[in-house]
Amino acid sequence: MMEPWDRAKTARALLAIDPAGLGGMTLRARSGPARTAFVNHIPKPHTRLHPAMATDDLIGGIDLASTLESGALKRKRGLLYRDTKLLVLGMAERADPQFTTLLAQRLDMDDSPCLIALDEGASEGETLPASLADRLAFHVNFDGLAISDIGVGPNASETQTYGGVHFPETLHHDLVTLAARLGIDSLRAPIFALRAAKAHALFRSDSTVRSEDIEIAVALVFAHRATRLPQEAADDTPPAPEPETQSEEQQENTTELPQEILLEAIKAALPPDVLANLANGTAKRGKGAGSGKRRIGNRRGRPMPARDTPAKSGSRIDLMATLRAGIPWQTLRKRALPDHAGAIIRPSDLRAKRYQEHSDRLLIFTVDASGSAALARLGEAKGAVELLLAQAYARRDHVALIAFRGTNAEVLLHPTRSLVQTKRQLASLPGGGGTPLATGLSAAIDMADHAKRKGLTPTVVLLTDGRSNIALDGTPSRAQAASDATAMADALNLQGTDAVVIDTGNRPERSLADLSKRLGGAYVALPRANAQRLSVAVATHLDQ
Repeated sequence: MMEPWDRAKTARALLAIDPAGLGGMTLRARSGPARTAFVNHIPKPHTRLHPAMATDDLIGGIDLASTLESGALKRKRGLLYRDTKLLVLGMAERADPQFTTLLAQRLDMDDSPCLIALDEGASEGETLPASLADRLAFHVNFDGLAISDIGVGPNASETQTYGGVHFPETLHHDLVTLAARLGIDSLRAPIFALRAAKAHALFRSDSTVRSEDIEIAVALVFAHRATRLPQEAADDTPPAPEPETQSEEQQENTTELPQEILLEAIKAALPPDVLANLANGTAKRGKGAGSGKRRIGNRRGRPMPARDTPAKSGSRIDLMATLRAGIPWQTLRKRALPDHAGAIIRPSDLRAKRYQEHSDRLLIFTVDASGSAALARLGEAKGAVELLLAQAYARRDHVALIAFRGTNAEVLLHPTRSLVQTKRQLASLPGGGGTPLATGLSAAIDMADHAKRKGLTPTVVLLTDGRSNIALDGTPSRAQAASDATAMADALNLQGTDAVVIDTGNRPERSLADLSKRLGGAYVALPRANAQRLSVAVATHLDQ
């Protein structure tokens, strides 16, 4: 069984032999001595990438300075299309779909470079996008690897020429069959395994693929892709026909290796917990990273490709993008206006700046725990909040929980990302008493204000049946309670906090619809709703 460090260095050695054919590798590791030691030995020259790079930096475009200086259209090459043969992508788990698409397109080309993606995700949900991971042959996990675990391992300092290598005629079929038994649906996996076996044979200075080459190849390529372990079952397939008689030389160049041996090699490469999950069919597959709620604006955040200027006011003109849009047409425009001095820019050339914000969002669940809601609907509210919290956790949003009943509101859960702690608090959610809606909104306002000072983007999710009967000062008065709730809603709206009101009453409450208008948020009436419907309603609003 190869240890993580040996796997990493073996993968790096094979990439040095067949970089384009194997695509690259994913190294999942937080900052530490093991990762530093590996990165320091990545062959040079190489080009470092960052997921926040602009599109023009990646794929190239008009060289504005050279074009204006020479008066002729000049273009520059992007980092992905330069002569470099090795790319190193840091914080790969934060790559967005646009960045991922551009990089995947480059990896699919004939002259594609080799990519080493450094996955620094802190949780299971933060992983390299699947479209990139599928294009990289190898995956190594350094979690828990100490400096004492770093060994010598194979040396990848010399790149060997990838040439013709003899391998068994049935190896194609065996690798495809094994991939299917392991639940691997990617057609790239068997191709990578074959190329890895051939590369390992060359690494041993051998022109024939042997058993050890195949074992190492399937352990490096198939282990992290497996979604299940094949169950023992009777073999109903008819026996294969007897092979034709081969010469002694042909027999020396073939290797028959039962799939059971390859399965054992794959099992040995899997961590114990992953092996148990695969056996139970419950392995979790990463679906991408979460980095807070994304919002598109024109003021701050990560720059995005400019777009045509919208008709509304307040858009900021992207001067560089505007010039790039107008320069290719200057020759034709100069012919129409020969006396015009300087560049001719038309309204259709104008481009607006766009930014993508990654401000962490705080979901403030404000739950009505009064007697009217607790008797029939508090259970559904608890289930809905749990589902919403699980979704919020997957997006790495912060969550908080406020319950109001009697004459006051209680913060049961301060802003956190701990799903376990949240479920524990929900289990003890109290019920009974009056409905101090204004007090609950007041507590939400205070928490939202505190969150904004910390740089979070709060969203208030109010679950109630709407029959408020306790005023802000604690006195039982429906008229005063309604007035106080309206005042708190105006204050929350003035604060600029997003809100959604979930009406859990048996009949839609007009006062809650009016309250949602005061809040400037959405109103959703869900009488007799179960937890699933509640969670879907809120999630739909949050994703708008």
